[in-house]
Amino acid sequence: MTADLVNALRERLAAVRDPELGGSIVELGMVRDVEVDEAGRARIEVALTTVACPLRGTIERDVREAAFAVDGVTAVDVSLGTMDPDEKSTLLRRARRLAQAQAPTTTLAPGTPVLAITSGKGGVGKSSVAANLAAALARSGRTIGVLDADIWGFSLPRLLGVSGAIEASGGKMQPIERRVGDGRLKVLSMGSLAEEDQALLWRGLVVQRAVQQFVEDADWSDVDYLVIDTPPGTGDIAMTLGRILPQTSHLIVTTPALAAQRVAARAADFARKSNLRVVGVIENMSAFACACGEVHDLFGVGGGQSLADELRVPLLASIPLRRAVSHGGDLGEPAVLDDDDTAALYATVVDRLVSDIAPPVGAAGCSARLIHAIEQAVDEVN
Repeated sequence: MTADLVNALRERLAAVRDPELGGSIVELGMVRDVEVDEAGRARIEVALTTVACPLRGTIERDVREAAFAVDGVTAVDVSLGTMDPDEKSTLLRRARRLAQAQAPTTTLAPGTPVLAITSGKGGVGKSSVAANLAAALARSGRTIGVLDADIWGFSLPRLLGVSGAIEASGGKMQPIERRVGDGRLKVLSMGSLAEEDQALLWRGLVVQRAVQQFVEDADWSDVDYLVIDTPPGTGDIAMTLGRILPQTSHLIVTTPALAAQRVAARAADFARKSNLRVVGVIENMSAFACACGEVHDLFGVGGGQSLADELRVPLLASIPLRRAVSHGGDLGEPAVLDDDDTAALYATVVDRLVSDIAPPVGAAGCSARLIHAIEQAVDEVN
């Protein structure tokens, strides 16, 4: 029993990727030991390149999440150590080999965080969350790629106030740009290729190919984050994105209602079974405050926190019903740009993403810095 659990656990850990190098922590030699006792309590020892690795929290969280996804594991103890010189040398060789073998199929810079805004069902305000989160990230001075992967229900061009035809340069589609404060949005959507009221009678392979082209045949080379608005559910588009963007992290959007919460749990289960990270829950439409000052819980209470607890991820925000959000969407001006309360809510989400959950490339690294330092030393010797 325990041997089977250890094997299942190692297989699951092989899907955990180093945030910088992109390779499996098992293949890179970072997993030193895995043990499981008769009660299902797992102990996992992971070796980092340096004791002060800024990404240690991300790696520990991903390892813990992967372990709990294995049936039969009841508790997880993750021990983080530091590599010795031989282990570091082995990691360097393996990282170089992986870099040569895994030629990128997209223009995304290695390590660029990809955030999929996901829900199990429609009507929970997922696209509104995607639009406001992208605008809030851009407002912080970054370049944010926005992919509207909801092929049938595209809405981001209107929500973000972008229009115009998609042009090509260097053999790549150029997303439509919009300046937001000191940052930029780069938006690609079927809404830029079809009329807003035009129904697309597409299915199966045609839809999958369209999504693949939006990822592989578009210029995302200079973005700090790629935010993807996914269609509800766990169908062809979600599976295609998981295959071509295995570094994707999922933010699950739900309302407090039990029905929305249970369907959202299925979306999270799909992500984890596809070896993709689930990094947080955002509860939308959490309450409504009328002009008289009374607060009305129109869709229930606590659904977002309950789902976050079940998934063992943080509840990043509870976003109330505000007229400013729907009004801003109609005007193409996301509420985070001119409504102080909404801006403050999303600012806390941005701070958490940037500082901890999905830091941008170069913000805090350890493995990449180690490899760069070793290569510099080798060059100096030669």
